[in-house]
Amino acid sequence: MSESTKPGIDGENQRLAFLQAHIGKPMSKSKSPVGRWLNGKLTGVREGSMEVEFTVREDMTNPMGSLHGGIAATILDEVVGTMVYALGREFACVSVNLNCDFLHSARIGDVITAKSWVVRSGKNIIHVEGKIVDLEGKIIAKCTSNMIQTNFRIPF
Repeated sequence: MSESTKPGIDGENQRLAFLQAHIGKPMSKSKSPVGRWLNGKLTGVREGSMEVEFTVREDMTNPMGSLHGGIAATILDEVVGTMVYALGREFACVSVNLNCDFLHSARIGDVITAKSWVVRSGKNIIHVEGKIVDLEGKIIAKCTSNMIQTNFRIPF
């Protein structure tokens, strides 16, 4: 356990444990309103990485019926942010930047998976990466982001 992890009473990272208890379930209980709207299904989470499955809905698409780039960026930002939340730090982190590359389309009804991982976790800055892939492993979008620790103490 890193020194930045705030353990629970028994030494457990409560946020990570909460998310792990929801693996295989829709993220309808997410603490994030946008996370609830995206309504992905958590497929895996551990300290420093996370995977969430989404089905592309019509309200996530552009006029061509493809996953909107802004929604792809939102998915990536949500998944990397939730993963950083699950690190168990005492203070919240927010995105400083989010650099996205859009490499392939996804259509209504397609099942996509967003994956995120920590590249480097410093005292104040956490550098993360993420990608969205389809069922064949084709990269739909990918991102890098730097998240900075704030002075906002996170309630459980």
